[in-house]
Amino acid sequence: MFTALTIAGSDSSGGAGIQADIKTMTVHGVYAMSAITALTAQNTTGVQDILEVPPAFLAEQLDSVFTDISPDAVKIGMVSSAELIRVIAEKLRFYKAEKIVVDPVMVATSGARLICEEAVETLREELFPLAAVLTPNIPEAEVLSGISIQTPAEMEQAARMIGEQFGCAVLCKGGHQVNSANDFLWQEEGGHWFCGERIDNPNTHGTGCTLSSAIASNLAKGKPLETAVWEAKRFLCGALAAMLDLGKGSGPLCHAFAVNGDYSGESD
Repeated sequence: MFTALTIAGSDSSGGAGIQADIKTMTVHGVYAMSAITALTAQNTTGVQDILEVPPAFLAEQLDSVFTDISPDAVKIGMVSSAELIRVIAEKLRFYKAEKIVVDPVMVATSGARLICEEAVETLREELFPLAAVLTPNIPEAEVLSGISIQTPAEMEQAARMIGEQFGCAVLCKGGHQVNSANDFLWQEEGGHWFCGERIDNPNTHGTGCTLSSAIASNLAKGKPLETAVWEAKRFLCGALAAMLDLGKGSGPLCHAFAVNGDYSGESD
């Protein structure tokens, strides 16, 4: 059976983070493992508190996984401190991990800041060069590239700048744009647009976690990156189109695919 490891924070409401990752990997038929970087008191309206895992304990989690069940792919989400980032990078290098998907989580969908400023530089130095692909949203891509992104051409420019700087592929997600949900994948051999219709669904908590976990699941199965991204985007569009609403607030990401075992909806 194909395996994938998620390294991320725990979401007490179940819609994002480790919980969303495990649900997504399981639905993709991949055996999911986890190393938790932080506990969060969180729901669909925001993050109320964060309790980081001690770096030594995170190292123990990673050792336990890699010495028993070597993952076919790794997804990295929320890591809020430089110390934890260094532990992850050290272990990934030591165990020669491959097919690493890094979702550079800096700000939650609700607007809550999830990473301290000094940790951003450590991400750049230690973790990004190990990635097969980075999956920043537009605000994150602006931070990483240093340019303002208002147009598709600027999305392409930012993805190229980030990719050339860190030597990896970059999927610049367009969900923060007003009139589209188009994503741009930059690879050294060229770029590719993945077009999708914006779905009017307020239940977007955890969409980034779900997309990056789906990409990691597809890479774990041996699919090429472009195929892995396309199928992950189609999967996410189907989940959003199902319109499941569980909460009084914005609601968790609609894991409707987990309810009925299937999903509908296509993206062009």
